[in-house]
Amino acid sequence: MTQVLHLLPAFKLAWQSSPRWMSARVVILVLQGVLPLVSLFLLKLIIDQIALSAVSTDKAAAFQQALTLLLGLGGVMLFSSAVASLSELVNTAQTQRVTDFMQNLLLEKSVAADLEYYENAQYYDTLQRAQQEAPFRPNQILSRVALILQNGISLVGILGLLVSLYWGLAAVLLVAAFPALLVRLKFSQVLYQWQRRRTVLDRKSMYFSIMLTHEQYAKEVRLFRLGSLFRQQFRELRQLIYRENLKITTRRAIASLSAEAFAEVLTVGVFIYIAYQTIQGNLKIGDLVLYQQALQRGEAALQALLSGLSGLYEDNLFLNNLYEFLNLQPKLRDAEYPKAFPRPVQEGIVLDRVNFQYGNTPRQALHDISLTIHPQETIALVGENGSGKTTLVKLLCRLYDPTSGRITVDGIDLQDIAIADLRQQVSVIFQDYAKYHFTAGENIRLGNVEDGSEPEKIEQAARRSGAHEVITSLPKGYDTILGKFFENGEELSVGQWQKVALARAFLRESQLIVLDEPTSAMDPKAEYEVFQKFRDLTRDQMAVIVTHRLSTVKMADRIFVLDKGRIIEQGTHLELVQLGGTYARLFEVQAQSYR
Repeated sequence: MTQVLHLLPAFKLAWQSSPRWMSARVVILVLQGVLPLVSLFLLKLIIDQIALSAVSTDKAAAFQQALTLLLGLGGVMLFSSAVASLSELVNTAQTQRVTDFMQNLLLEKSVAADLEYYENAQYYDTLQRAQQEAPFRPNQILSRVALILQNGISLVGILGLLVSLYWGLAAVLLVAAFPALLVRLKFSQVLYQWQRRRTVLDRKSMYFSIMLTHEQYAKEVRLFRLGSLFRQQFRELRQLIYRENLKITTRRAIASLSAEAFAEVLTVGVFIYIAYQTIQGNLKIGDLVLYQQALQRGEAALQALLSGLSGLYEDNLFLNNLYEFLNLQPKLRDAEYPKAFPRPVQEGIVLDRVNFQYGNTPRQALHDISLTIHPQETIALVGENGSGKTTLVKLLCRLYDPTSGRITVDGIDLQDIAIADLRQQVSVIFQDYAKYHFTAGENIRLGNVEDGSEPEKIEQAARRSGAHEVITSLPKGYDTILGKFFENGEELSVGQWQKVALARAFLRESQLIVLDEPTSAMDPKAEYEVFQKFRDLTRDQMAVIVTHRLSTVKMADRIFVLDKGRIIEQGTHLELVQLGGTYARLFEVQAQSYR
């Protein structure tokens, strides 16, 4: 019962994807189960009629009766062919619908997963296994169930025929198939456990494949001559998987051969018994053909039925991989009664003794962080790599929640504000910003998809970031595809891509703008131009700037210096220089580079 209940969600998913096609498939499989029995019975009647015709005095009447049966058999065969063709159409259509539905479901679940999942290797193992199962497993379950029902209908009728001759024949047929069932069940479990273990190997080999084929790695792979090394490591991983798979497959083949040999011996014995009964005159020639065909088809139907049942057992095991992913729950949730983000913010954003630790490491990323961002104020976060700057930004965007402490806006805890509403009020560009291989206009429009920004607003955002001059120099302007992933695309420099990403951030009319290393890839002149305009661009917004370049933070109202997750200094540029601490030392080191 547990096995059946475990399969029910898969049927539900298949039904949701295509209820009409699934209904049509049920009707067709019933027909395909019944029609072979009708054909078999008509064949028996035809043979008996021909045998009677040989001794009949009215040859014309006997032929007429045989002809009627033959035409009936031809009609059934023609109808069976039509049903088979229709079945192919229905199966193809439903398979495509289910596959697309499952892929979309995986994508939906991936987007809903918290950022924390993406920083955990176990999540990628779970995703990998789900991606392997989702495209075909629900369809395979439907096909197996169809196979079971179709062959089950045929088998019931065939067993009835064999029982009418002698009940022991049916029993022998069932016994003959039992060893094969045990073999399939055993190796389904073996294969499931092996595929669970090999997930990491699969992902590693896929990673080498990506490095050998992706543009991101192309330059270094060639300059450092890494191609041979990566190909060798890819081959070694695939060879290891191949050897393990071959070993399991060989063991299963030997066991299956033994089971099938046992079944064939019993089947031949049954046929010998039927032939003996015919020779003794206890059966007619038509009965001999009927029972011989019934025995043959019964064995095939039973094998198919048991194969379907063992296959469902295997599917039930592998569905764990799919459900394991689909059952992942986001850890960041909206409050039961969420509050609106203040419009406009009156008091500002307050971090009160905030601590944070990533779930997959014992190291604490932030320690007792307390600071305030006032309305229309620009603050800067500076510090060396790993000091906690980007982690703090993630908390402000509520990509994570603090381990302890609170972050509030006008006294309202961020955890009490609807996540979608909060993120609508925050514009962010991270240092590892995305490069979308869409048109330049679409690249910027992605910064505010909610209102379908007009071309005028897109151009305005591009002018604010300095991207307008770059885009208008392209062959098709804002309609030019960026990047080389698609045909006729134009590649940009790193600094030009960064200006496009900045435009995305400027497009959203938010109350907080966060720029994480916003000009790291720009030359000094472009960087100077951006920050000359920055105060005007953000005069009605709260702004947070994260940067290594201390020359860009002079214009910040306040600067917070982080070290190992702690705020060690804070103040204006002049105050911190006069303090003569970490900030002053870092600023002096960088300033010497420009003297």
